[in-house]
Amino acid sequence: MTARSVRGVAATAMAGVLAAGAAACSTPGGGGGAKGDKDSLVVGLANEPETLSPLLGYGKDGNSKIFDGLLRRDASMKLRPALAAELPKVTDDGRTYTFALRKGVKFSDGKPFTARDVVFTYRTILDEKTNNAAKGELDAIDKVTAAGDDTVVFALKYPYAPFAERTVLPIVPEHAAKGQDVNSGSFNTAPIGTGPYVLTGWSKGEKLTFKANPGYWGGEPKVKKLTMAIIKDDDVRATRLRSGDLDGAILPPNLAKGFKGDKSKVTMTARTTDFRGVTLPAADKVTGDLAVRRALDLAVDRKAMVDKLLEGAGRAGYGPVPTDSDWFAKGTERPYDPDKAKRLLDDAGWRPGGDGIREKDGQRASFTLWFPAGDKLREEHALAFASDAKKAGIEVKVQSGTWEVIEPRMKDDAVLAGGGNPADPDFDLYNLLHSSLALNGFNNMAAYSNPDVDKALEEGRRSGDKAARKAAYDKVQQGLADNPGYTFLTHVDHLYVMNDEWKDLSTQVEPHDHGLGAGPWWNVEDWQPEQ
Repeated sequence: MTARSVRGVAATAMAGVLAAGAAACSTPGGGGGAKGDKDSLVVGLANEPETLSPLLGYGKDGNSKIFDGLLRRDASMKLRPALAAELPKVTDDGRTYTFALRKGVKFSDGKPFTARDVVFTYRTILDEKTNNAAKGELDAIDKVTAAGDDTVVFALKYPYAPFAERTVLPIVPEHAAKGQDVNSGSFNTAPIGTGPYVLTGWSKGEKLTFKANPGYWGGEPKVKKLTMAIIKDDDVRATRLRSGDLDGAILPPNLAKGFKGDKSKVTMTARTTDFRGVTLPAADKVTGDLAVRRALDLAVDRKAMVDKLLEGAGRAGYGPVPTDSDWFAKGTERPYDPDKAKRLLDDAGWRPGGDGIREKDGQRASFTLWFPAGDKLREEHALAFASDAKKAGIEVKVQSGTWEVIEPRMKDDAVLAGGGNPADPDFDLYNLLHSSLALNGFNNMAAYSNPDVDKALEEGRRSGDKAARKAAYDKVQQGLADNPGYTFLTHVDHLYVMNDEWKDLSTQVEPHDHGLGAGPWWNVEDWQPEQ
């Protein structure tokens, strides 16, 4: 899990409590689509952004509604031109990317978009004074320059294979954001972009409202008014959807199934790279023991978790890369084999004590596992993991807390973590596993260190040959199977229930974050009403 995704959840942990109550007695759209307006839409989300400034990380993976990137992703996750007129020209053995820009584009305040805005955006993010936790994702950039108003050139320090995927990052207008404190200025809550929607209001912890941008270069959206209601509590979100207060919402499987008999609703399943897994801190005497790590990997019943916790809406997880991905290393699946788990522990000297919990050299096989308070799905995963571990003789003490409580404990305590980005394997694997990022914010939360994995990660991101990259990432996944610094449990599908009033709704393969840019409304600007 990245710093951005964790902190986004943390930021809503308290706000969501207020939202659940306040939202229950107020209409988020102020008479929006949920009340019958065909050109309005009100949807319920679980999480809220900390900021609406791309300079601080908002919308970095695309679909930001207020902004556009140079490129965008279509329904099949293929890169398409957005603010760029075409896909980039790549030269200098993968070290130079040249983008020709779309002409005639204007920001929502009427000012023209130019190459200078692109240069300003990337240079500001990379500035050491900018508090963007994801700036390391742009580490490959050496310099970015404007060649006139309509061309931007990126020079890279090294050939970085997935660089084009990074250019879905939203572009900020220099004239509106320059000259103010990037970390605390007004642009963070009153942004201006080239996107299909314009922000009209943000009631923290309750809702964000948008109106269609009449000057949008892609054409004014048919959905004229868009409201994102922030409702942390799953049950409240389902209740408000059933009452007609929402047009759509993300729901966990056990609540989504309650709408199957409603002919006015459609349930949509988004495949994801969103994993749930347990960090195994290297510094802890129990979780740092290789035999314990391998035993836990065999002791967990992933199929039962998919069947019971996800009600079939997901897959068993063996690493950040899902089993249905082209990048998954076949043969690295780990079986459910509790008997072998016990033998591994026996052979390593972990013997059952009087209460069944194992001990070795006076050390009890016991550790603490944290999950973020209020996250029911993580709580269920944590309890199921603890139950399976106990059968092997390992005690897992499950506790909940805010991320502010959890973060300083990550060095020694386990965490029920989540993450996932479908754009490229480098985006997950490097941040999660490279030793240079150990406990760097919420990167490499387990302080995992494996020289062979480090080498393969570096090979994978620098090669431009897909077969060579696949071989490198196979090595990474095999290394993780041999020495699991995390016990991966499941990959979670995202379920959405929507009013059936729009044509051809679709979902993309989604990342861990599921908010403003994900869900069936990922392309709401293109929606057409059913006749």
